[in-house]
Amino acid sequence: MTYAIDVHIHADADSRVICGRAEEFRDAAVKYFNAKFEEQTIDQTADMYRELDMMAVLFALDSSSGAGIPPITNDFVAKAVKDNPDVYIGFASVDPWRGVMAVDEVKRAMEELGLKGFKFHPATQAFYPNDKRFYPIYEAIAKYDNIPMLFHTGTTGIGAGMPGGGGIKLDSSRPIPYMDDVAADFPDTPMILAHPSWPWENDALAMAVHKTNVYIDLSGWSPKYFPESVIRYANSKLQDKILFGSDFPLISPQRWLRDFEKAPFKDEVRPKILFENANKLLGLNLTRTDAPAGIYD
Repeated sequence: MTYAIDVHIHADADSRVICGRAEEFRDAAVKYFNAKFEEQTIDQTADMYRELDMMAVLFALDSSSGAGIPPITNDFVAKAVKDNPDVYIGFASVDPWRGVMAVDEVKRAMEELGLKGFKFHPATQAFYPNDKRFYPIYEAIAKYDNIPMLFHTGTTGIGAGMPGGGGIKLDSSRPIPYMDDVAADFPDTPMILAHPSWPWENDALAMAVHKTNVYIDLSGWSPKYFPESVIRYANSKLQDKILFGSDFPLISPQRWLRDFEKAPFKDEVRPKILFENANKLLGLNLTRTDAPAGIYD
């Protein structure tokens, strides 16, 4: 029994996977989000989600070539899933600039590690998703049925407030044309556009309306700051394609849910966003339970 599925969390609260430049970027993001950040192990994070009756999609991320950030590895995420299978759903990452090695890693992540999707961050990985040089990676993913590709979109807290944004460039995180081309060229592969995509949120909405394989997660923003257009489409045309995501540890699921409770979403749409849409997209076949006591604490 599960109350909600958080489709967007990171391992950055675990000091074992954060060092060097990654720590510098994380600290800048914590300041940008005004986050109440506390270090905790990946197992402690699992315990928190377990108490909330939630499952969570946990990301690997390899931005070694693009930003010089030590990766959160696929092996780390796979072990977290193995140790906490009742909580974590693992998404892999590949460094797009590693060519054949990246393609090989797709196969290993799927067939040896048993991960369930792929996370891309065009800004920190410094690549344009529609560059045909990277299509062999998507082709390798598309060989497996219903394996989502999640792309960071819009601005990012990584590098925010640092001189020159820490060298992170935002342009590649525009949904149109860079993700739209990929969604059109791989129509049978689900694509999740992470975050409301500000300042290009209407591009993301247009893609999700236009293409059956495109979904949007609402992570990285408190619901009280969502643009009106995001709420309007979530309540209508896109009610079956909008997903709950927190962006933990930068935004806690408790804070996100507190603000979601006050936002003008329709009552019939709320369970779709929190549970039903992700349950169907990820093929989990779970049953939803009522909210546990103290979930907003």
